Amino acid sequence: MTAIQTAPIATETFGVHLMLDIYDAEPARLADSDGLDRLLTDLIAALRMHPIHETVVVEVGPKNRKDPGGLSAFVMIAESHISIHTFPRRRFASMDIYTCQSDIDSTLALTMISSGFGSANIDCFRQPRGIRYPARDVA
Repeated sequence: MTAIQTAPIATETFGVHLMLDIYDAEPARLADSDGLDRLLTDLIAALRMHPIHETVVVEVGPKNRKDPGGLSAFVMIAESHISIHTFPRRRFASMDIYTCQSDIDSTLALTMISSGFGSANIDCFRQPRGIRYPARDVA
């Protein structure tokens, strides 16, 4: 019996996941829901992304020792999503930018986020996503 050989499927990278930890941010900016909404709106436009729903910003009270409360923001974009969780009493924010754009301008994003939170003390981790994403329909 002969095995049927199939051609390998061409692949490409699906996108990028930026994971950011912002330290020493200005507490007032971390607690400003309108400012957070503006930052996300401006960031989405600058990165040539496409919002598919308005930004949701929710104030969250203290939950445990590590979470003294702050704001959580989320916006769905056609390319995926952006989320932010702020902790004004810790001068800290955690942010995810997940996009199917493989060529996202990380430097521009960092510049805008640094300016938006008043902090240059940011850890940024750039993780390629879907590194074996099929380059064409397979079904």
